[in-house]
Amino acid sequence: MAADPHHEAEMASLTDDLDHRPPARRAGDARRHPMDGRQMQIGEVADRTGLSLRTIRHYEEVGLALPTARSQGGFRLYTDDDIARLLVIKRMKPLDFTLEEMRDLLEILDRLQSADTDESTRTDLTKRLAVYRSLVEERCEKIRARLSDAEQFSAELTTELRKHRP
Repeated sequence: MAADPHHEAEMASLTDDLDHRPPARRAGDARRHPMDGRQMQIGEVADRTGLSLRTIRHYEEVGLALPTARSQGGFRLYTDDDIARLLVIKRMKPLDFTLEEMRDLLEILDRLQSADTDESTRTDLTKRLAVYRSLVEERCEKIRARLSDAEQFSAELTTELRKHRP
């Protein structure tokens, strides 16, 4: 099957933050992956992602983004790959993805990144990814429309303010 350059570019744009990412870790998964680089505690991860500690812990509790490891003292330890995953989740949030949609899309992206995914499965996953891509475009269009309305309202208030300023 010949590779579609448009499809490859679209995949690359959706998965930039997940390059070289190990398979997803789920709650209860005893398997741990080798560290790619240094480990960070949750406070640094919060600073780097702009997410609150509470939000990061919540994403762990619901199984979206588990820390790679824990220190001997029980502190969560994260890698750059974990931060990349959190940033993907962060991008989904303003698009009103449900937790189930987030889980499904993250699984699709993880499985497409895996060298172990066979061609038939990869084709099915790509079709599912295309559905999510369409959904994201629809949601972005709604956000653009709301932003346009908000900007118009701001301009109207500015005009009104100018009329009444001494």
